[in-house]
Amino acid sequence: MLTTEKKEFWFVVGSQHLYGEEALAEVKAHAQTMTDALNESGVLPYPLVLQDLAVSADKITSIMKEVNYRDEVAGVITWMHTFSPAKMWIRGTKLLQKPLLHLATQFNESIPWSTIDMDFMNLNQAAHGDREYGFINARLNKQNKVVVGYWERPGVQQKIAQWMDVAVAYNESFNIKVARFGDNMRNVGVTEGDKIEAQIQFGWTVDYFGIGDLVQYVNEVTEQEVEDLIAEYADLYEFDYGTYSKEDWEASVKVQASYEIAIKRFLDAGGYNAFTTNFEDLYGMKQLPGLAVQRLMAQGYGFAGEGDWKTAALDRLLKVMSHNQSTGFMEDYTYELAEGQEAILQSHMLEVDPTLASNKPKIIVSPLGIGDREDPARLVFDGKAGDGIVVSMADFGTNYKLLINEVSAFEPTAPAPKLPVARVLWEVKPNFQDGVKAWIENGGGHHTVVSLNLTTDQIITYAKLVGLEYVVIK
Repeated sequence: MLTTEKKEFWFVVGSQHLYGEEALAEVKAHAQTMTDALNESGVLPYPLVLQDLAVSADKITSIMKEVNYRDEVAGVITWMHTFSPAKMWIRGTKLLQKPLLHLATQFNESIPWSTIDMDFMNLNQAAHGDREYGFINARLNKQNKVVVGYWERPGVQQKIAQWMDVAVAYNESFNIKVARFGDNMRNVGVTEGDKIEAQIQFGWTVDYFGIGDLVQYVNEVTEQEVEDLIAEYADLYEFDYGTYSKEDWEASVKVQASYEIAIKRFLDAGGYNAFTTNFEDLYGMKQLPGLAVQRLMAQGYGFAGEGDWKTAALDRLLKVMSHNQSTGFMEDYTYELAEGQEAILQSHMLEVDPTLASNKPKIIVSPLGIGDREDPARLVFDGKAGDGIVVSMADFGTNYKLLINEVSAFEPTAPAPKLPVARVLWEVKPNFQDGVKAWIENGGGHHTVVSLNLTTDQIITYAKLVGLEYVVIK
């Protein structure tokens, strides 16, 4: 499911006619060498496509118009090989509606002191061109990304790659569609939000459906489809019957398999790539979807519980940005307050994302003390270790606000034989007391999206692109 249209990025190199055709031919040759090397590096997640040299206002404007029109083009990377007068860039840059990265680099790594002359100086004056070009982007308040450093260095290439992921996610944000099966959980504040403003600012479409709409799809799932899916489960997971008979255990798992098939079919039919459920709204369903939801999250669908459509959309967004690696919906549950070991236990009633699993998940069946339904099946596992970020979005009435906290996840060492859900543990930065206090004071919610594959810088880049207020706790 985590599929987007094939994307590419256009490489636009700035210069001007003043230098003459011979110099421009050398500029174009340098640009082609860089393009080929960057594409062959294996670092960039999407291809870079070199365009005609940006030597006039008309050429720049034409390129930017084409970028806007071409759906496969996710953004623009610019490089000022020489001095490129900023007035030429005004119209095209104002028209550009996709993410922009200014690569402040130079073709040669070092100054050739033994041979340098004015011809070399005039042709290789990126330091001059960067200031002129940077000024006009700042004047236009373009919120573009700036990456500085020699283009062949892996660290510089990695920064470009991370920005590419954000740019693709930004474009995909306008294609996010959330299906709400039922309404928000009653009496909970953080799951509410202005759906119209979210569509205006982020591009998210949020639609409500009664549970009966989903139940109809469940009733159409065949026994053979369920049996085929359970055979797939057997290849991927351990089966733990616990205190249940094999017959009762399989009956519960079959319900979840039918839910997985039905929800996926419903979402795909409507073009939805994120969804919510609510344990207070299960009329006509035997169980709260658990295993079914976990399986769909692993396939790249965004999700959040209790009707929290904001977090479901955010989950989908970050899954696109992270290529669905170690990224998923989460909820704060329980503190560990032993001195020197302070941490937060993250989990949910059932729906913990398997992309975060450090060990082979097992399917268990266990009672659920809420929802008044049959015992649901779910995947149980321990979370991975690694540094990452946890993100929460809240609607404050006048504006949306994004909270970002850097965390360090670690694998649990103590067994929890009576805990029938997956668990993730992490330490918050800068430390437990200050991190938790800042989160609470800034209105951070208990529903979040965590990623061990993304950085604070990437989230900030996205927030700036959509004019979203953000607070960083680190």
